[in-house]
Amino acid sequence: MKIGKVGVLGTGQMGAGICQVAAAAGHEVLMADISLEVAQKSKDGIAKRLAKTVEKGKMTQADMDKIVSNLKPVSAIAELRDVDIAIEAATEQVGLKIELFKKLDEACKKEAILASNTSSISITLMAAATKRPSKVVGMHFMNPVPVMQLVEMIRGLQTDDQTFDDTVALAKAWGKTTTIAKDYPGFIVNRLLIPYLNEACSALMEGIGTVEDIDTSIKLGLNNPMGPFALADLIGLDTVLAISRVLHDGFNDPKYRPSALLVKYVEAGWLGRKTGRGFYTY
Repeated sequence: MKIGKVGVLGTGQMGAGICQVAAAAGHEVLMADISLEVAQKSKDGIAKRLAKTVEKGKMTQADMDKIVSNLKPVSAIAELRDVDIAIEAATEQVGLKIELFKKLDEACKKEAILASNTSSISITLMAAATKRPSKVVGMHFMNPVPVMQLVEMIRGLQTDDQTFDDTVALAKAWGKTTTIAKDYPGFIVNRLLIPYLNEACSALMEGIGTVEDIDTSIKLGLNNPMGPFALADLIGLDTVLAISRVLHDGFNDPKYRPSALLVKYVEAGWLGRKTGRGFYTY
C-alpha cells in the first residue's frame, strides 16, 4: 500500500519529531493531541526549531516553508479518518495506549495502518484492543527523532506481512535505518538501556560516586557521548521509570526492579530537562 497522508496522535517531544520527519519527506501530516491548541503549539515549536536551522545555514527558507506547510494541527482523533497510517506517540502508559488504539480504530478508515511509537509496551496487547489487529505495528523512534537514525520495528503476533513491510518501507523512505525486534518488554534498545540507567541510579544511591563522577567515568572510560544521568535527564525520568516497571512486570524478574532513588526523583517531580531539574539542574 502506498502511504500518503500521515496522522500522529500525541505531539510532545517524540510526536513532534515524527511529524517533522514525515513532513520533511513530503507527507501531509495531521497533528492530533488533547486539543487543537496543544497541537498548534507543537507545530509552532517545530517552526521555531527549523528557523534556527535556517539561521545557521543548514536549511533553506524554502525547505522550511515546505515542511511547515505540510503540518496540519487538528482538534480531535476523529479528524484522522482519512490517513493511511496513524502513529500513536502518547506517554508510556499501558491503559492510555490501549484506550487510544480503540479510538484510532474507530476513527480511521479500515485499511489504515495503526502504529505505536511505544518504547516497551506489547504491540500484541494493543492490537488485540482493535478490530484490525493484523494492521497494528510498532515503530519505535529514537529521541531526538529528526537526528537519530534508528527505528526499531516490532510486529505483534497478529501483524500481517503486508502491514509490516509497508511500515518498514515507510521508515526507510524517511531516511531511517530499521532493525527488527521481537515483541517482548523493552524490545532491543530499552531491554539493554534501562537496566544500565537503573543501575547507575543504584550506584549513586550507594555512594559509589557522584553524578558528575559517574557520568565522566562512563563518557571517558567507555567513550560514550553521554553519561547515564545526562541521558536519563534527556529521556525523562518518568519515562525511564515507566519502562523499568514494564520490564519488571513483564519478566517478573527482580533484576529489573526500579531503583528506589529513581522512584523518589519522579515522586519529587524532578523529571529531567523538561521540568528544569533531574539529576542536573537546567
